[in-house]
Amino acid sequence: MENIYFIMIIALAALAVADLVVGVSNDAVNFLNSAIGSKAISFRTIMIVASLGIAFGAIFSSGMMEVARKGIFNPGEFYFNEIMFIFMAVMITDILLLDFFNTLGMPTSTTVSIVFELLGAAVAMSVIKIGVDGGTMGDIINYINTSKAFEIIMGILLSVVVAFSIGAFVQWVSRVLLSYDFERKAKWVGAIFGGIALSAITYFIFMKGIKGTPYAGESYDLIGGVTISKFLEAQVYSIIAVSLVFWSILSFLLTSVFKVNIYKLIIGVGTFALALAFAGNDLVNFIGVPIAAYQSYEAWVVSGVPATEFSMGVLATKVPTPTILLFLSGMVMVATLWFSKKARYVADTEINLSRQSDTKERFEPNFLSRNLVRFTMMVSEYTATVLPNSWTNKVDSRFKKLAITLPEGKVHELPAFDMVRAAVNLMVAGILISIATSYKLPLSTTYVTFMVAMGTSLADRAWGSESAVYRVAGVLNVIGGWFLTAIIAFVASGIILAIISFGKGAAIAILLFVAILLLARNYISYNKKSKAILAEDRLVKTESRSIQGVISESSSNISNAMKRSSKLYRNSIEGLAKQDLDKLKKNKSNVVKLSDEIDELRDHLFYFIKNLDDTSLEASNFYISILSYLTDITQSLEYITKISHKHVNNNHKKLKFNQVKELTEINEELESLFGKTKQAFDNGSYEEIGVILTQKERLYNLVSEKIEKQIKRTRSEESSPKNTVLYFSLLLETKDLMEATMKLLELYYSKHDKSIEPPTIEE
Repeated sequence: MENIYFIMIIALAALAVADLVVGVSNDAVNFLNSAIGSKAISFRTIMIVASLGIAFGAIFSSGMMEVARKGIFNPGEFYFNEIMFIFMAVMITDILLLDFFNTLGMPTSTTVSIVFELLGAAVAMSVIKIGVDGGTMGDIINYINTSKAFEIIMGILLSVVVAFSIGAFVQWVSRVLLSYDFERKAKWVGAIFGGIALSAITYFIFMKGIKGTPYAGESYDLIGGVTISKFLEAQVYSIIAVSLVFWSILSFLLTSVFKVNIYKLIIGVGTFALALAFAGNDLVNFIGVPIAAYQSYEAWVVSGVPATEFSMGVLATKVPTPTILLFLSGMVMVATLWFSKKARYVADTEINLSRQSDTKERFEPNFLSRNLVRFTMMVSEYTATVLPNSWTNKVDSRFKKLAITLPEGKVHELPAFDMVRAAVNLMVAGILISIATSYKLPLSTTYVTFMVAMGTSLADRAWGSESAVYRVAGVLNVIGGWFLTAIIAFVASGIILAIISFGKGAAIAILLFVAILLLARNYISYNKKSKAILAEDRLVKTESRSIQGVISESSSNISNAMKRSSKLYRNSIEGLAKQDLDKLKKNKSNVVKLSDEIDELRDHLFYFIKNLDDTSLEASNFYISILSYLTDITQSLEYITKISHKHVNNNHKKLKFNQVKELTEINEELESLFGKTKQAFDNGSYEEIGVILTQKERLYNLVSEKIEKQIKRTRSEESSPKNTVLYFSLLLETKDLMEATMKLLELYYSKHDKSIEPPTIEE
C-alpha cells in the first residue's frame, strides 16, 4: 500500500509542473499588461525584466507555503491518507479549471481557485469522516480553520473594491496633476512623480524580498541587535523618507542630465516589482499543495505508523521550503512566460477593456451594464451642476487628449494607454499585493491588477459614451467568472475528493487519465483557433493614404474574400444536397468569421479617413464603396448558410434531384466567377475584370431561368412548401450575391477608364 502514496507524490510533482504552466499562462496578464499596453519599452525588454522578477519572487516565496498546509483546514484532524486524497483532488481540479479559463481567454484568479479547492476538498473529507464517526454537521468547524479561511476569503473579496477605488483615485489625481501633456512638464514635476513611484515600488520590493528569505530572522549589532525584519518594520517612515529624497534627486538628474524618460524607468521597475510580487504571492497556488504533500510523505515514512492512523499535526508547524524547489519552480514559470501563446491571448482581454481608443469590443452589453452606465451618467450630470463651472472646466482641460500625428502605416501602433496610467497601474497593484504578502494573505493578484486597471481606466475617461456599455459588460463578465471560479472550484474539488476517497488508486488513475485527455483536447482546440486567427487569407486593414495604395491593398482583401466566398457557397450547396448538418454548422460559423472581419474593416473606417492625405480624399469614397459591396456579398452568404442549416437542422424534406442539379450548375458558375475574380485581383489585371463583366447578363439569365423552372414545378408537381420557399430564397439571394460581386468589379474597372495604372500585387 505504501507504493500508492509514492506514486501519488510523483503524480503530484507532475501536476505541479502542469499547474505552473497553466497558472502562469493565466497570471502573466497581471504583470505584463501595463508595459505591453503602454508600449513604453520593447516587448523583449518587458519579457526579460518580468523573467528576472519572477525568478527572484519565486526564491523569496517560502513563507507563503504555509497557506496550503494550515491556512484552510486543521491538519491535525486528518490522517495521512486523507490529506493525500485532499491534495490530489485539489491539484486535478486546479489544472482543469485554470486551463478551461485560459482557453476562453478569460483571466481568472489562481488564488481563489486554490483556496476554494482546498476548502471544498477539506469539507468533503470532513463530511465523510463525520459520517463514518457518527457525528453531526456542527462538528465540521473542528476540521476547518474557519477564522483563517474567512480572513482569506474576505481579503480576496475586499481586494476587488479596494483595488478599484485606490486605482481610480490615484489615477485621477495623477492625471489632474500631470495631464496628457506630461512629457512637456517641468523636469521637477516628473522627478517628484518618479520619486514617489520608485520609492513605493522599491520599498516593497526590498521589504518583500528580505521577509521572504531566511536572513529576515538574523540579528546584527549594527542595527541594535534586532532582526532585519523587525528593524525594517520599526524604521518604515525613516526608510520611506530617505528613499523619497534619494529617488526624487536621482529622477531629476536622470531626466535633466542623462535625458532618461522617467516614466519608462518606472514602468520597467514596476513590471519587475509586480512580477516579483506575483511569484512570491502566487507560487503557493501552483506548488504549495505538492510541496505540502511531499513534506507529509517524508514525515509519514519516518514515523512507521500506518497511513490511516498517522495524524498530520506536523503540517501545523513551520517547515521551510527547500530553495532548490523554489528555484526550479521559478525556471518553469519563466520558460512558460516566454513560450505560452495562451498568456498573450488572456492578456488581450484586459488591455482591450482598458484601452483609451476605440477597439473591436469583445463583450456584448447587457441589462446591468446599460443601467450602470445610465446611472453613472446621471450622477456625473448632477455633479456637473453642483460644482463651479470654473473648477470643472479646469479639471476637464487636464483630461484633454493630445492630437498625435503618426507616420504612414502607424495608425494601429498607438498604445492602449499612456505611460502615466501604466505607471499608476504598476505602482498601486505592486504595493497592494506586497502589503498582502507581508501579512501572509494570499490576495488575488488577478483581482488586484485587473481591478486597478479598470479603476484607472474609469478615472482616465477611457470608457466613453461609445464604449462604456461594452467595457462595463466585460468587467461584469470577468467578475462573474471569478465568482463562478469559486463555486466550481468548491463543488468540483469536493466531488473529485469523494470519488478518490471511495475509489482509491483506481479512481486516481482514471481521473489523471481524464485530466490528460481534457488538457490535450483543449491544447489542440486552442491551436486550431490560433491558426484560424492567423490564417493567410484573413482580411487586413488598409493603411494607405492614396487612391493607388487603397486600390492595391484592397485588391488583396477582395482576392481573399472571393476565395472564401466560393468555398462558403459550395459548402452550403453540398451540405444541402447531402443533408450534412455538421458541414452546414461549420459553414455557418465560417461565414460569421468573414462577416466579423468585414465589420472590423468598417470599424476602422474612421481612422482610415483620418489618415488620408488631403490630396487623396477620393480614396475614401472608393474605400467606402468597396466595404459596402463586400458587406452585401457577406450578407447574402450569411442568409444562404443560415437557411440551409435551418432546413436540414429542422429535418425538412430533402431537395429534389432536379433542384440539386440546378443548384450545382449555379455553384459551378459561381465558382468560376469567384475564381476568375480572385485571379484578376491577384494579377492586378483590369483586362481580366473586363472579360468577367461581359458574362454578367449570362449569369443573371441563368438564375432567372432556374426561377422560372421552379415556378412551373410548383404549379404542376411541387408538394413541399418548405422546399419551395428554400429553393426560391437560395436563387434570389444568389442573384443578389452575383449583383454585389459585379458592382464591385465595375467599381474597379471604372478606375481603368480613368487611366489609373493597375495595381501591382506583391507575392
